[in-house]
Amino acid sequence: MVWEGDRGASGGAEDDLPIFNAENLQSNVKSIYYSRTFLSIIGGVIAGIWGFTGFTGFIFYFLVMAAASFGLATQAKFSVCTYFDSWNRIFLDGIFGGLMSFVLFWTFAYDIVHIF
Repeated sequence: MVWEGDRGASGGAEDDLPIFNAENLQSNVKSIYYSRTFLSIIGGVIAGIWGFTGFTGFIFYFLVMAAASFGLATQAKFSVCTYFDSWNRIFLDGIFGGLMSFVLFWTFAYDIVHIF
C-alpha cells in the first residue's frame, strides 16, 4: 500500500485535517477493489466445488469478505487512517461489487462439479 508521510500541513496540530495525496489514495482504493474481485472469484469457485446452495453460499461470501477486510486492516497494521480517509474504505467498499462475480463463478463451478 502507498503511504503519504506528511499528514498535517501546519506541523501536526490536533485540529488540522489530514492531507492525503489523491494518487496514493486512489491506488490504495484500487488495490482493495482488485483484491475483493479476486477473492470473490476464488470464493465463488470454492463455494461451487464444496456444493454450497442457497443462503449457505451467501454466508460464505460474506465470511470471505470479512476475512478480506481483516487481512487488509492487518496489512495496514490497523493504522487505516494513514492509508485511507476512513475505516469504511476497508470494511464496506467493494463488498457488493464482487457479489455478481461470486454468484457467476459459484454457479459455474457448482454446475461443472455437481451436475455434469
